[in-house]
Amino acid sequence: MNNGKIIASAEAENNGERYTTPVRSGKHTWLADELEALGGKNAGPAPGDYLCMALASCKAITLRMYVLRKQWNMDVINVKVNLVRSNEPPAGLNTFYCEVNVSGDMDEDQKKRLLQIAKACPVSRLLGKPNEVVTVIV
Repeated sequence: MNNGKIIASAEAENNGERYTTPVRSGKHTWLADELEALGGKNAGPAPGDYLCMALASCKAITLRMYVLRKQWNMDVINVKVNLVRSNEPPAGLNTFYCEVNVSGDMDEDQKKRLLQIAKACPVSRLLGKPNEVVTVIV
């Protein structure tokens, strides 16, 4: 591992199930799986869904933090994320489409500011950078 700071961590351990795999992060445990149509049991979200959940929840949390700090009257912050795979060769870009719906009284300036804040959430910034995946067998 390089000298960077660890900002998140997870562990998955498949013990012989076809695709159903427990996933842990800290004291929290979930299941990851694939759809039945892909040979899984659909016992949990697929890995790509977890990636979308990370982005959607980060945007919602970041927006809530901002709204609370500004003391704006926003009841519900809903963020929907779809990941669309590129049809281009391997170098093609995959795209996360994010739709934010906020209920409450807000003017156009507030909407513009919320869009800036949503785009600046930590997971958005992370996914917007070139990333590297280093895998080793130990």
